[in-house]
Amino acid sequence: MDNLPELRDVHLPTEGISIFPLAFGWWGILAFVIIFLVLIKIISVFRRQSKKLYARYLLNKTAKENSLASAVEMSEILRRICLKKYPEAVAYDGKRWSDFVQNKCKLKLNEKTLLLLQTAPYRAQNDDFFTPQDVADLRKFCFAWVGENL
Repeated sequence: MDNLPELRDVHLPTEGISIFPLAFGWWGILAFVIIFLVLIKIISVFRRQSKKLYARYLLNKTAKENSLASAVEMSEILRRICLKKYPEAVAYDGKRWSDFVQNKCKLKLNEKTLLLLQTAPYRAQNDDFFTPQDVADLRKFCFAWVGENL
């Protein structure tokens, strides 16, 4: 039997083939990518906030006493933050360290508190040159510095 005359010709579509509307699978992939990007953003914000909260927690732990030892701990906290954010500044000491820290914050220290930041790790614990108010001012500065740099 000859069926060839019964076959119809193949007709090409007159319009171009569109990808819209997308199939359900593509919508699922698009939703997955958007959710994934939003989760990455949320996690990065959470990690940044948790670092800031932890630094503030450490600063609050030093608030029990306004002594030279707590000033040393505050300087160490700032240096620990600089390890990740400003690695070149970790090796700074003295005036160079205090200038660097002060340039990264809007709040400025007075000369005596700036000297405390510079020399606290090198002073004897029974040194009475600095008052508890100087240490409290340094703590206030450290809180502001953490808020601006983390």
